[in-house]
Amino acid sequence: MATVTMKELLEAGVHFGHQVRRWNPKMKEYIFGERNGIYIIDLQKTQRMFKEAMKFLATLTGEGTNKTVLFVGTKRQAQDAIKEEALRCNQFYINQRWLGGLLTNFQTIQKSIKRYKDIEAMQADGRIEQYAKKERLEIERERLALEKNLSGIKEMKRLPDAIFVIDTNKEEIAVKEANRLGIPVVAIVDTNCTPEGVDYIIPGNDDALRAVRLFASRIADSIAEGQQLAQQKEAEEAAIAAEQAKASGVTVDIAQRQQRDRGERGGRGRGRGDRSERSDRGDRGGDRGGDRRGRSGGAGGGGGFGGGERRTTPAAQPPAQVIAEAPATVAPAVAAEEIPATPAFEAQVQAPLIMAPEPVAPVQVDETATESTAESA
Repeated sequence: MATVTMKELLEAGVHFGHQVRRWNPKMKEYIFGERNGIYIIDLQKTQRMFKEAMKFLATLTGEGTNKTVLFVGTKRQAQDAIKEEALRCNQFYINQRWLGGLLTNFQTIQKSIKRYKDIEAMQADGRIEQYAKKERLEIERERLALEKNLSGIKEMKRLPDAIFVIDTNKEEIAVKEANRLGIPVVAIVDTNCTPEGVDYIIPGNDDALRAVRLFASRIADSIAEGQQLAQQKEAEEAAIAAEQAKASGVTVDIAQRQQRDRGERGGRGRGRGDRSERSDRGDRGGDRGGDRRGRSGGAGGGGGFGGGERRTTPAAQPPAQVIAEAPATVAPAVAAEEIPATPAFEAQVQAPLIMAPEPVAPVQVDETATESTAESA
């Protein structure tokens, strides 16, 4: 974690405050004493409170890579340091002029940012050449003004999660807007400033260039450390998610394979059941066929014995085979019933099996016509 030593604070002149006649009574608790008409800031409190502020920013940015901090320092001593350190830790900055409503009216500011990007795109692809010379000059002046005020927040898509301010007197509007929106404020507060509205106060010299650079660099270091932790955390979470997805994929494959195996076993069982059902239906069909042929044989004479024998034949045999074997099996069946062997019966058995013809309907004879014919004869 970024730290600051007492020696670094002394060498940077952080302990020098403003003249006694320009002090703010609300800063009394952070003042160590007075030397040669200048207030001396208590560096022990500065060191302790500075560490608390750095810890807060490191924790905030460590929660995720999408956390942002807005650096604000528009005074001449802070402009370069604010820009350099904000870019070093990939954060946004305002170092020229704070536009009123930059936070509270951020939607309107986004329209200006969009206009700034559109002008840059026109210059990049050559569309700017379609305009007249005077119009091009006006567009260029507009671009320069937008770049001066909005270049540091050109890629800021939403409100920042915290702001870091140099000199709360000069950035009073920024502090008030952040307070209205509930955005935490980390600020360097000198003896002539008010600590009201600042969540993390860092008592110190906000005019000396070395002091401003020291504060800005340590704040940037703490933010960078938090971002590194956030990246490591996200990488670990991604690895865990990948392992879980892989494990769940293996589980799904096993479940699908088990379901497929159960389906195959069920299909084989249904196949055996179908074959058994077809066999039963075949047996019942053979029995019904034997009954019908037996009744037909009884109507024709010797067919009754053949039909009875065919009913004793296994139903699995086709009907044609039963008819062909009927002459050979009639004799044992008749013998079993001890029917006397007569010449007429032997001739009937040896004769080929002939299906009985269908009965012919009797012819109706008109008796009146017959009597008339007899009388005339």
